Amino acid sequence: MCGIFAYLNFLNVKDRKTIIDILINGLARLEYRGYDSAGLAVDGNDSTEVLLFKQVGKVAALKKLVSEQTVDFEKEFVNHCAMAHTRWATHGQPSMTNSHPQRSDPKNEFTVVHNGIITNYKEIKILLENKGYRFESDTDTEVVAKLAKYLYDTRNPNQGLSFTALVKDVVKKLEGAFALIFKSIHYPQEMVATRRGSPLLVGVKTAKKLKVDFVDVEFSTEEKLPVPESGNLLASGNLLAPPTDNVPRLKHSQSRTFLSEDGLPQPIEYFLASDPSAVIEHTKRVLYLEDDDIAHVSEGELHIHRLKSDDGRSAVRSIQTLELELAKIMKGSFDHFMQKEIFEQPESVVNTMRGRVNFDSHKVTLGGLKTRAIFEELTEIPVSVELASDFLDRKTPIFRDDVCVFVSQSGETADTILALRYCLERGALCLGITNTVGSTISRETHCGVHINAGPEIGVASTKAYTSQFIALLMMAIQLSEDRTSMTQRRNDIIEELKKLPEYIKQVLSIDNELKQLAKNDLNKEKSLLIMGRGFQNATCLEGALKIKEVSYMHSEGILAGELKHGPLALIDSDMPVILIMTKDSLYPKVQSALQQVTARKGKPIIICNEGDDGIEIHYEKIRVPQTVDCLQGILTIIPLQLLAYHLAVLRGIDVDFPRNLAKSDLSSNSDALLRSLHLSVSTCSFQRSILIRI
Repeated sequence: MCGIFAYLNFLNVKDRKTIIDILINGLARLEYRGYDSAGLAVDGNDSTEVLLFKQVGKVAALKKLVSEQTVDFEKEFVNHCAMAHTRWATHGQPSMTNSHPQRSDPKNEFTVVHNGIITNYKEIKILLENKGYRFESDTDTEVVAKLAKYLYDTRNPNQGLSFTALVKDVVKKLEGAFALIFKSIHYPQEMVATRRGSPLLVGVKTAKKLKVDFVDVEFSTEEKLPVPESGNLLASGNLLAPPTDNVPRLKHSQSRTFLSEDGLPQPIEYFLASDPSAVIEHTKRVLYLEDDDIAHVSEGELHIHRLKSDDGRSAVRSIQTLELELAKIMKGSFDHFMQKEIFEQPESVVNTMRGRVNFDSHKVTLGGLKTRAIFEELTEIPVSVELASDFLDRKTPIFRDDVCVFVSQSGETADTILALRYCLERGALCLGITNTVGSTISRETHCGVHINAGPEIGVASTKAYTSQFIALLMMAIQLSEDRTSMTQRRNDIIEELKKLPEYIKQVLSIDNELKQLAKNDLNKEKSLLIMGRGFQNATCLEGALKIKEVSYMHSEGILAGELKHGPLALIDSDMPVILIMTKDSLYPKVQSALQQVTARKGKPIIICNEGDDGIEIHYEKIRVPQTVDCLQGILTIIPLQLLAYHLAVLRGIDVDFPRNLAKSDLSSNSDALLRSLHLSVSTCSFQRSILIRI
C-alpha cells in the first residue's frame, strides 16, 4: 500500500530544509507499508513555482537526491504547503516518471499524490488525449492531475472557481478507491484532500489549546457550473458552488475550532497522512476523514465539505487523541522490526486479553460485543470463512439474520471494506476485529474487538496474527458461554490462556537453536514442505507464507492427511520437510505421515512437545511447550516465524520490506485458522449463521 504525507505551516516560520526534513521523516514512518519509489513537492521561490523531487528506491535515496540539488534550502516561509508519497507500483513499473507526485503539465500547475486505484482512468485518459493532453507516465494518478487542469482551463472565466469546488468536480468523475491530496500554483498556500475507500487523517498542532475538539462539516448550496461540452464523461454534474455574497457559508471569523481565545488566527501546523505513525512525533491530535469528505486547508483553517449534503453522515468530525507512542514504532535494540515484533508476542497476547479474560471466574467479556443485545440463543452452526475478494466476485447471498465478522490488522483493507459495505447494505449484523482504533472497519461495523497488539511495522505479520488468533478464540468462548456442556472445555482453554505468555517466552528462548537450524539445514534449499493436521493445518499455511514472504524460498503448507493425494510424489532425500507433531487427538495420524515421509528417505524436522519421548532420537526436533490443542498453534507458529526471519537475514534480504509486497492484514491461512477456532469450542452462532471475511 502506498503512503501519503503532507505538511502545512501557517504563521509559523520554517525554512525549506526543515520542511523537506519533515516530509522525509514522515515518509520514513510509512516505509513499513511497502513501496518501490518516493517523491515530494514543495514551493519554489514564488507562488508560481512548485519543485518536484522523485526517486526510485528507498526514502534514503530520495533524501540523497534532494540534498544534491542546487536550491536555496535556507529560504524561509511564513506559510507553506508541501506533500510527499511512497509508491507501490500498480500501474507502470517503478521509475522516476511513474513516482508521485504526479503533475498536470511541465509547469506543475496541479500536483497530486494518490493511494488506491482509479478504475476508470483509461476512459478519462482517452478523452483527455483527444483534447490534446499528452501523458508522460503509465500511472492512473496522472489522469487526476490532468483532469483538474482541464476543468480549471475550461471554467467559466466570469465565475470564480474555488479549489474545493474544482476538486469536488474532479472526484465526481472518478471511480475506484482513493485518497488524494491536491496542490496548485493557481491556489497558492492551499491544499485539498479527499478520500474514498483509502485512509486519510489530519493531524493538528497548535501552541494554544483549540477552542473545541471538532470541526463542522460545511454544507453549501449547489449549482451547476457551465462547461463547454455535455453528454460525456467530463460533463459537469452538480458542483459545490463557489462562495458568493448570496450563498450562506461559514465565514473565516466564525470558525470555532482554529481561532485563539482572543478571536485571532493563531500559528498552526497541519499534517495529512495515510497512517497515524507518520504524525505521532509531531502531534497526537488527529481528525479522521470519512469517505467523500473534501478537506480544504487555507489561511490556517481546516474546512470540511461533502460531495452530497443528504447522505446521512455526521455534521461534525471529532478531533481525537492518538494513544500511539513513538517509541513503540521504533526498532529499539532489535535489528529489524519483524524480529522486534516476534519477540513482543508475550506482551502483545497479554494486551489482547487484558481486561477481557477473568481467570478466576473463567469468563471472557468482550465489551464491544457485550453492548449488543443479540446473544439470546446459541446453537451449534458451522462457520463459513470467506476471502473478501472472492466473496465479492461471487456476489455471495447475505441475509438480515446473518452475522458477518471482518478481520483486518489495519482496518483499511480495500476488499474487506467493500465486503463490509456489501453486507451492511443487505442488513447483516457486522462485527470488526482490527488492530487500529479509528480505522474504517472499526467505525463502520456495528460492534467488534480491537486486538490491541500495538503497531506492526514489518510487512510480514507476526504479532497481529497471534493476537487475531486469540481475539477470535475469545469471541468463540463468549458466544458459547450459555452451553453448559462446554463449561469444562472453556475452563481448560482459559487456564491455558493465562499461561500463554510464559509459554511464548520459552519458545523465544530457543532462538539461537533455530538460527543454527536455518543456517545448517535450510539456507541452501530452494523449497520446503510444512505438514500438519487438524489445528496445526493453520500453522502450516501461515509458516509457509512467512517463509515465502521474507526469504523468497518456495514453501508450501500441506494437510498431512492428504499426502497420498499428490504431495507424497515430492518427497525424497533432497526435499526438506517440517512436520508438526504435537500431542493432541491426531498425534497417531501424524505419526503415520511421519512414517510415509521417512519411507521415501525424507529427513523431516519435527516440531513436537517438550517431554515427548516417543520420537526417534535421530530426527532434528524443535520442542515447544504443550498446551490445550486449540492454543498449540500459537506456540508452533513462533518457531516458523523465527526460521523465516533467520533465513531472510542469511540470504541478505530486506526483512521488513520484502520485494513486491505491501503491508497486508491477515495471512492466507485464515480459513484454516478460523475453522480451527470453530472446532476448538464448537463455536456457536446467533441468528442464522456467522460468516467471517478477511
